[in-house]
Amino acid sequence: MLITKNVTTGNEKYKYKHYFLRVKMEEKSIFIRTFGDYPLIRIMDFLIYSRDFDYPLTEIASNSNVNFQTLKKLWPKLEQDRIIVSTRKLGGTILYKINTNNPVVKKLIELNHFLCWEHAEKGEKEQEVAA
Repeated sequence: MLITKNVTTGNEKYKYKHYFLRVKMEEKSIFIRTFGDYPLIRIMDFLIYSRDFDYPLTEIASNSNVNFQTLKKLWPKLEQDRIIVSTRKLGGTILYKINTNNPVVKKLIELNHFLCWEHAEKGEKEQEVAA
């Protein structure tokens, strides 16, 4: 979107062009909508959806939209409960991922799949009713 604005300073007239990029806010996941938009839920949501890859703490914080200091406060409990595991060390950075061998994590992933299917079926029913 382009917006132009005429500005007069003294005897001179300037035309400023401003470009605004409208970015649609990402829709919250079913997991977050179900359990609430809390830092721990956002972290778990990111780790569940990207369980095939490992990340450093800084990327987990930024991709989860959680402050790094908040992540550092929550992280010891996740490690203690074996929800997450360190996978490797890259340079001086430790990479982590969700522990898919943990029975609690397995149930969370299963629950996430169930919620997604329920949401998809609900959407199909709403489309049928509207048609």
